[in-house]
Amino acid sequence: MWRCYRNVDLGGLVRAHLDALLTALYVRVDDLLPKRQGPGRPAQISDSELITLAVAQMFLGIPNDRQFLGLARWRLGHLFPYLPQQPGYNKRLRALAPAIAQVITHLAVTSPSFCDGLRLLDSTPVPCGQSRETARRSELAGSAAYGWCRSHSRYFWGYRLYLLCASDGMPICFELAAANLPERQVAAEMLRRVELEGYTVIADKGFAGEEFAQIMASLGARFLRPDRKDEPRRHGSLGPVRQWIESTFWTCKGQLALERHGGRTVLGVCVRVALRMLALAAGLVHNQHIGDPGRHFAAYGH
Repeated sequence: MWRCYRNVDLGGLVRAHLDALLTALYVRVDDLLPKRQGPGRPAQISDSELITLAVAQMFLGIPNDRQFLGLARWRLGHLFPYLPQQPGYNKRLRALAPAIAQVITHLAVTSPSFCDGLRLLDSTPVPCGQSRETARRSELAGSAAYGWCRSHSRYFWGYRLYLLCASDGMPICFELAAANLPERQVAAEMLRRVELEGYTVIADKGFAGEEFAQIMASLGARFLRPDRKDEPRRHGSLGPVRQWIESTFWTCKGQLALERHGGRTVLGVCVRVALRMLALAAGLVHNQHIGDPGRHFAAYGH
């Protein structure tokens, strides 16, 4: 079914519709990933199809794999003639973690916003449990930890997602870390992996500090953050620009159900968060392609 789109001019097909987005994404992913080789029968659903199917799950906002696959037989059966069972679906997605990261990078570097001179930096909670018993007996125990959420003035157990994105929300780099680790330390380690020479990086007050400012300067970035109450006025509140990354997080938490990821192992949480970053990137690229740039994802949710 998918192969019939290979030689079709996608420019005449693409529109703000989930089927069109999935078709365009599948073509990109299938061209990017190497073909599976080796002995044995070929899989009934390819890696490219599986990743595309998982992106559809993110946009439809159904964290439960079993529920999603049940709906997919009705909603997406015309695109995916074969749908795996839940155990195989979950197992193969975890094995595809490197490929998912590769696709995110490909979409980011080929998007128009990658060339912007602005980068936005922030972190947000990724809760993994609500009870003390969960924190004690979960397979995430020893990796996840308790942290403080300033936005809601409450403690949570899990991780924090650190995101460096372009001005439109395109993920450039991201990382999951235990919720109790120092934000500036984790962010500094993440930022050393990307090119920041000549970029302006805007973050919030939580990244204040002379040591962090020196790290940003050593990376060649111009670092801006809101002024604190106990220091002279320099940049002001930066509220309008800071709102851009806040709205990106709200997209991830709303339609993409970031806080309801459903991961029960470290690899499972990482893959489920990465799939949400992939859906975010795919939606932005597709909207650029159809001439409606921005995070207008409502049409992809049904």
